[in-house]
Amino acid sequence: MLKVKFFERFCLASASFSRCYSSAPLRPYILGIETSCDDSGAAIVSGNGTVLGECIHSQQNSHLKFGGIIPPVAQDFHRLHIDNVVQKAFKRSNLDCLQIDAIAVTNRPGLPLSLLVGLRYAKYLARKYQKPIMPIHHMEAHALMARMTHKVPFPFLCILVSGGHSLLTLVKSTSQFYLLGETLDDAPGEAFDKIARRLKLRNLPQYAWLSGGRAIEQAAMLSNNPRKYDFPLPLSHYRDCQFSFAGLKNTATRHIVQQEKERELAPDAILPDYHDLCAGFLNAAARHISQRTQRAIRFCEKENLINPNDHKFLVISGGVACNDTIFNTVSNMAREFGYTTVRPERHHCTDNGIMIAWNGVEKFLVGEDLTTDYGSVDFVGKIKLGTSLIDKVKSSNIPSKC
Repeated sequence: MLKVKFFERFCLASASFSRCYSSAPLRPYILGIETSCDDSGAAIVSGNGTVLGECIHSQQNSHLKFGGIIPPVAQDFHRLHIDNVVQKAFKRSNLDCLQIDAIAVTNRPGLPLSLLVGLRYAKYLARKYQKPIMPIHHMEAHALMARMTHKVPFPFLCILVSGGHSLLTLVKSTSQFYLLGETLDDAPGEAFDKIARRLKLRNLPQYAWLSGGRAIEQAAMLSNNPRKYDFPLPLSHYRDCQFSFAGLKNTATRHIVQQEKERELAPDAILPDYHDLCAGFLNAAARHISQRTQRAIRFCEKENLINPNDHKFLVISGGVACNDTIFNTVSNMAREFGYTTVRPERHHCTDNGIMIAWNGVEKFLVGEDLTTDYGSVDFVGKIKLGTSLIDKVKSSNIPSKC
């Protein structure tokens, strides 16, 4: 593993958040490559967070007809588009591979067949141009993404919510993550997708090309009675920070089935009050996330993991962070505890090459995880985030005020 101190050459991104901010791009220049799921992303980002060039190819519309992501199909699309995506990012940056300082690439966690494509391509470029490579943990990159555009010092709390993940983590540095809670079953984005399909929202033109979460959010905005359907709060009697969205999904499904029978709807018909069901479902998910996060805040302060006298930050990241109902509900709760809640820019919340490049910038500036031993870097489909404090949270037995 290549360990180099770059403090004299570049601005240092440290635990005290002394990173330099400047309008002009600063070295290093890092290429980031992201292929953990169904999007092929690449970007070149500078040491002060300037996006020099980026490109992304989304497979969302291609997978909609399958009702979900098919790993071999996703791999085929990555193979087809990865070179073009990377080359477009270089073209837009007016740089070439000789001018970058390192290559950051997602190698964990994700769909193994998808990860393989990005990792192989990154190694090909690294060998050809003799550049160090940096393996990137996909969820760590999401957690750190907000630091590119907001002055968020370590330590900070982070909620990662997406189509494949829901977890709470305390971020102490670029390499120190403490897991406080994670999903026991479905991730929120997954639950949204399934309920949107069960409601047959794709049959309506205004939702046909939206993700399930986005469709439910837009439908909920039209609700006249968001409390029409009852959604009990999941895990309300468990004093931990774990998440469960399967119960909300099952409750929504029961409501749909009951209404379809009572109204004697045709198989392809849409519930007349689908707006109200979407609103109830979304509000319940937001309350659930807020309740678990409140306990995480109280745990961290009880254990002196966050100084209650410091300027405290809560980062919400991942694709579901784009949801304003969830973001605002959690923000209102966190404000009562003195926390400032931030999220990456909307187009940075979903999977992209920028977040991988930025994570590479942060690691490069502290001389962390760079290597020219390319054979030592492999992909890992499933892996936990950081050190688990889940059992310690449970044993603290902290009640929730929600």
